[in-house]
Amino acid sequence: MGGGVNGPALRAVIADDQALVRTGFGMILAADGIEVTAEAADGAEAVDAVRRTRPDVVLMDIRMPRMDGIEATRRILGDGPDGSGDTRVIILTTYDLDHYVYAALTAGASGFLLKDVTPEHLVAAVRLVRSGDALLAPTITRRLIERFAHREESPRTGLHRDLSGLTPRELEVLRLLATGLSNAELADRLFLSPTTVKTHVGRILSKLDLRDRVQAVVLAYESGLISPQGPHGTD
Repeated sequence: MGGGVNGPALRAVIADDQALVRTGFGMILAADGIEVTAEAADGAEAVDAVRRTRPDVVLMDIRMPRMDGIEATRRILGDGPDGSGDTRVIILTTYDLDHYVYAALTAGASGFLLKDVTPEHLVAAVRLVRSGDALLAPTITRRLIERFAHREESPRTGLHRDLSGLTPRELEVLRLLATGLSNAELADRLFLSPTTVKTHVGRILSKLDLRDRVQAVVLAYESGLISPQGPHGTD
């Protein structure tokens, strides 16, 4: 898998300060035809590895020496000299409800995985994110965002956008998207075709200059468009 009829082999960087984790994940990915272009033991090495090898996906630990995974994610996904274009970041964590994970999501990570993830789920997640989808892991990521979005101690990384440019339909889609609905579920709820929903979602991301659905969900909560009690302005 990964090459041939499916196109060029998927390329990944693994960043974790534990060699055993890097080796184990590397073996899992390689067994599925995913090329590990580099390993990194800290965030600074991760940024350098991404700059050198331009992978499709980075598996990024958060708590690493020298530079943590949050700062590395910001640099990799930012517009500066370390920015990597289309590279996606998946956060690796031991704790599912961790405010550091929330900070990484607001920095642009496409989702997160617990380190005890099964090999099948790891491979599926890397391929999903490479395809342009976000790892919303629906209930757990929503729970994380709901827990930290309105707290004073929560990190803020500039996800402030003017929503006035969205049409009423796009605002409705954003509200429902933020509750974790898939495109198919959105289509059913709004009596639209999946293609039309996909177009609406794409326009929302483009208008608001958001990387993916995870950032859209974070923005919806941080802007007050939706709260843990439910979407504002809906019945």
